[in-house]
Amino acid sequence: MTREEFHELTKQEIVLLDGATGSNLMAAGMPRGVCTEEWICEHPQVLIDLQQGYKEAGSRIILAPTFSANRMNLEDRGLGDRLEGINRRMVAVTREAVGEDFLVGGDLTTTGKTAEDYGMLLDIYKEQIGVLAEEGVDLLMVETMLGLEETMAALEAARAVCDLPVLCSLTIESDGSLFFGGNVFDAAAALSEMGADAVGINCSVGPDRLEAVVRNIKKAVKVPVLAKPNAGMPTITETGDAVYSMGADEFAFHMEKLVEAGAGIIGGCCGTTPEYIRKVAERCCSRSF
Repeated sequence: MTREEFHELTKQEIVLLDGATGSNLMAAGMPRGVCTEEWICEHPQVLIDLQQGYKEAGSRIILAPTFSANRMNLEDRGLGDRLEGINRRMVAVTREAVGEDFLVGGDLTTTGKTAEDYGMLLDIYKEQIGVLAEEGVDLLMVETMLGLEETMAALEAARAVCDLPVLCSLTIESDGSLFFGGNVFDAAAALSEMGADAVGINCSVGPDRLEAVVRNIKKAVKVPVLAKPNAGMPTITETGDAVYSMGADEFAFHMEKLVEAGAGIIGGCCGTTPEYIRKVAERCCSRSF
């Protein structure tokens, strides 16, 4: 997908992303604490079933589960020598799930490093993005980012390696504060000026606490605004499981409010399932700008 094609898509409709991956894989038997990508390599059908569920629910873009498959995260698990193979396998499994003609995004996330490591961050992201671009992803999603500088490094790396659309999404406090300092409104404006094709928020809190945040991001940028929140706030059980507070109908109700506030690219993060995406599609995706 070219950047121009992506821009046309976002002008024509509310674009629906997928929902959570990790929480659904754990519900299907993935143990806590394992490397998600390695577990998927060993249990691909679980991911295929989940992604087919999102496709059938109405998602327009499915993210390949390459979320933490960068060199730093993989080396922490003793898997650095498998970086290329793991990233290619994650994209291939997703293509098997949704078909060759469906939009597949390459997913990237934080390393937890700060601006002092900018040069190293560029190299880390260039390496992973290079593999994803070669494997034929249609766009890149840089998500659950903790601060502006690392997100800028990922965006700069993407522009150095390919010309794919890049969506940048930060995780925030409910007032818009970033975990590494600053706020999402200034960060979104800076990323938009730097050439991001969409900016916004994911994970963090539930959609019921993000309407003002989305509205103010919309005022700050000219590119589409992305919102992919959790299914409310989680409660941790005695066994360590996260139980999210918001059901699918309530989630979809609040997602419609985020669309009214200016979100044009929407989906779900932790705690959401294909049923949540189906409800969001019914409420939000029959409309256009």
